[in-house]
Amino acid sequence: MRATFSADGEVLVVTGGASGIGAAAARAYAEAGGTPVVLDVAPSDELAAAGIEQHGVDVADRDAVFAAFAAIAERHGRVDGLIAGAAVQPRTPVAEMDPAEWRHTLAVNLDGVVWAVQAALPHLRAQASGSIVVFASGLAHMGRAEASAYAASKGALIAFAKSLAAEVIEDRVRVNVLFPGVIDTPQFQAANPGDERAHWLRTTGIGEPEDVAGPLLFLLSEAATMTGSTLSRDRAFAADAGEDA
Repeated sequence: MRATFSADGEVLVVTGGASGIGAAAARAYAEAGGTPVVLDVAPSDELAAAGIEQHGVDVADRDAVFAAFAAIAERHGRVDGLIAGAAVQPRTPVAEMDPAEWRHTLAVNLDGVVWAVQAALPHLRAQASGSIVVFASGLAHMGRAEASAYAASKGALIAFAKSLAAEVIEDRVRVNVLFPGVIDTPQFQAANPGDERAHWLRTTGIGEPEDVAGPLLFLLSEAATMTGSTLSRDRAFAADAGEDA
């Protein structure tokens, strides 16, 4: 992807960035001249080969998240942005969901964002600048059978991000929510096997992780002057979706 925004000298932390949208964002940020650092429970060989720094971190573990941010700040001297993208997406009917699965989903999808934000804020506030991007989902509004835990966590994140934006606006830290849309990530494929993936392809169109990198770079840049806002690619077709129609 051709870099449109410059991130020269800046440091971005991406949670859940070893694959999918997070990995695409990390690569685009590096192309824009910045230093992406990925926190993921399973680091990527592909990103390692590209020279992108990674830390093996379970975002549900608050102490591990804080330790990673401390190491990043010590090494690079700053943190300029956070993409909170780590998430799990189980498919289980409510009547069959056990407490462990429910708690694990919220621990990763919701608690993990809170811990990353808490770890990032001291650095962003000290610089009186920076951007936090939280991923939401259209399922937070429309719901989906067997996706209650995931949808609930994304709905909570919207409220969390908007409240956070009000808290840190005087610190010149921006917080915005991104609806990426239907993107063909490993997580999406696992949650939508076979005919379900074909249904999304017919009815909505499925984007690639790289399609989200541009909106993310915009939200991280000073060109995005808003805070407490939502930027939606949700249910959006790719720009070239109709070329073969």
